[in-house]
Amino acid sequence: MSIVITFNIAQWRAWAPGLETTDDWQQWNIGQAAVESVGTAPDVSFLPAMQRRRLSRLARMAFSVGWPLAEGREKLPLVFVSRHGETPRTFDILSELAADQPLSPTQFSLSVHNAIIGLWSIMRGETSEMTALAAAGDGLEHGVIEAGALLAEGAPAVLLIVTEEQPPEAYAQWVDDVPFPYAVGLLLTPGTEWQLSLSTGDGRLPPAGIPHALRLLHTLLSGQTCCQHSWKNRLWIWQRQP
Repeated sequence: MSIVITFNIAQWRAWAPGLETTDDWQQWNIGQAAVESVGTAPDVSFLPAMQRRRLSRLARMAFSVGWPLAEGREKLPLVFVSRHGETPRTFDILSELAADQPLSPTQFSLSVHNAIIGLWSIMRGETSEMTALAAAGDGLEHGVIEAGALLAEGAPAVLLIVTEEQPPEAYAQWVDDVPFPYAVGLLLTPGTEWQLSLSTGDGRLPPAGIPHALRLLHTLLSGQTCCQHSWKNRLWIWQRQP
């Protein structure tokens, strides 16, 4: 299978505990700043208090990086990517079931994988196409494929959000790819600045030590021209065009 997609990254935003502004991430990129306590949550004070109360930290992370990128844009399609989704909410629901406790309909409705894009649509009054993906270890690239298809259909821009919440300790044996909560937002537009291609790989690239979406951010901040990501038998190659 051959896949080649071209696009521009018009803007980006990112959040992790202790890293919020562009300056914070530039300092992180050169090793002068690090992720802080995982107990913090991003500031979403731009939302009314009644709306903020419905948001989990995963949702707050998505809104904190996506809202500024969507500012002033109408009819902006959204691609939301999270491999694990609302694991804390799911764990709470399973714990209530195990204890024979009644379940909260609100808690359940907000735990499903497309709940965040539903909240986004309601709070922004946005009716453009929105997609929620759970795509294993190369979800970022699958999100770009979805966004590329929307751009090819005529969308002037697509918002791509990749976010993961650190799961409860009970999941530590199975979920080992989220060292800390984080979110990355990319505003993609038509163009040829970047090319994403798929090749056959053997999954033997050395581990990056950080989530792949943040490794791409490192590439952007460092001005590098190439970034590779291997997952199972897929090798993804990000190439900045001269």
